[in-house]
Amino acid sequence: MSRYIEMINAAAGQLTDLLETLSTVARIEAGRYEPLVVEADTLGLARSAADGVEGASAEGAGTNVSTDEKEIERSLAAFASCAIRHGAAPSVTLRVDGKAVVLTPVNESARTVIIGENLRDLGAAAAVLIVRALGGSVELDGDALRVTLA
Repeated sequence: MSRYIEMINAAAGQLTDLLETLSTVARIEAGRYEPLVVEADTLGLARSAADGVEGASAEGAGTNVSTDEKEIERSLAAFASCAIRHGAAPSVTLRVDGKAVVLTPVNESARTVIIGENLRDLGAAAAVLIVRALGGSVELDGDALRVTLA
């Protein structure tokens, strides 16, 4: 019985994340997005994101940025999940260098999905929109996804 309760709790958490992501995207599209901006360390953001994705890890040297911490953590986690799910990668690494977070590997099958050109992953498509709404950028560089925070 406890296994089923754990499954229900996990599914409830996933639904909550989905609804929060959809709400954020709707607010961005309607021009009503008001980010909850706080000071956050980029390595801390990457580590929090990696902690929520099986097979993801974070390393490097971060810096403080003013950003919507929760949305950036969710976005980095979405990118990592997408690379694993659609790129058939057993693991990914978020390498932090100041304001840049470089996710590797992004295999060929995941490249158009992770940047939202092929809409097979709502989380990744929303993450691109959210990062850009916060003044950052998202770009592919070979087998890497470079997310630069503002």
